[in-house]
Amino acid sequence: MARGRLRPNIFPRNSVRSIYGLSFDALEGELTAAGLRPAHARTLWRALHRDGVGDLAAREDFLPPLRRWAGERLGTSDGLCAALPPVQSETASSDGLTRKFLLALADGQTIETVLMGYPGRMTACLSTQAGCAMGCVFCATGQMGFVRHLQPAEIVAQVLHCRRALSDPAALRNLVLMGMGEPLHNYDAVMAALEIITDRRGINIGPSRITISTVGVVPGILRLARERRPYGLAVSLHGASEEERSALVPVSRRWPLDELIAACREYASITARRIFFEWTLIAGRNDSPDTARRLAALLRGIDAHINLIPLNPTVDYTGLATPASGVREFQHELREAGFPVTVRQRRGIDVAAGCGQLRAAAAS
Repeated sequence: MARGRLRPNIFPRNSVRSIYGLSFDALEGELTAAGLRPAHARTLWRALHRDGVGDLAAREDFLPPLRRWAGERLGTSDGLCAALPPVQSETASSDGLTRKFLLALADGQTIETVLMGYPGRMTACLSTQAGCAMGCVFCATGQMGFVRHLQPAEIVAQVLHCRRALSDPAALRNLVLMGMGEPLHNYDAVMAALEIITDRRGINIGPSRITISTVGVVPGILRLARERRPYGLAVSLHGASEEERSALVPVSRRWPLDELIAACREYASITARRIFFEWTLIAGRNDSPDTARRLAALLRGIDAHINLIPLNPTVDYTGLATPASGVREFQHELREAGFPVTVRQRRGIDVAAGCGQLRAAAAS
């Protein structure tokens, strides 16, 4: 494969169309093609995405035409699938602040979704692929390899499951696409899902509360900028030189560090938005004060916020997290250089729900 080219979308063969993967306009088109008035689309959309209804055909407040359509078209061999991927298992962290859901997809694959509690809000960490092709050496998903892209409905379903798990669905205010997979490797499906998730007539999570995390897919970053997508961008960096980064993030050999930083500068120039740079701190690998100073030089001139993430353990990587004293020293160097720096709150480590720990159960 030529450098800079993305693999084509790979979805399960003979996959059925899910009603949860339709945009509002597409759903309205389905109904009007069947002879229903457009007003029914708003009723059905609300039931799907705001009320979280399970059995649509039995919905008593549907007017007869919509009820008949649901009975005739949903779940039939030539109709639309109205089933969400079931939750195969749910695991809660010992502090009760994190819940991890294992969802079973129609083709037998599984994905993990994480719901995290913070003061005054809940945040969901969504997966965008089963597995991941990027191969980051310290990431459990990267260690399992790439299986397939998720369809828009499978991304939307994760949000709906998280909302159903809450006594107050409106408490889910933030989304981070930092789960299994590389979102910009599945660009079109991710954007289609976010169109549904941000629709004010349904789930209605604002674009400013959604962050897309990438390991450095340069064409995707540039496309986000040029299409003026309104979501936040986080870039996983982990190395301040090409040699350091490519040893941890193999995809850097396809999109080298200088190309990535140039793309970030173009993104910042076009969008006027701050970029979050994520840095996993690994003892003895990328956590020295000198590395912090080189990172500061690399990012100089970019409106950047640096998020430090002490390494979370995974089975197939022997590295260790930087101790607290080293984290503080690294943070101090970056702050001295004028960058805002935070240390990621560690959540769900005891149930393998932390950053870099998600992995389909079948591969565990």
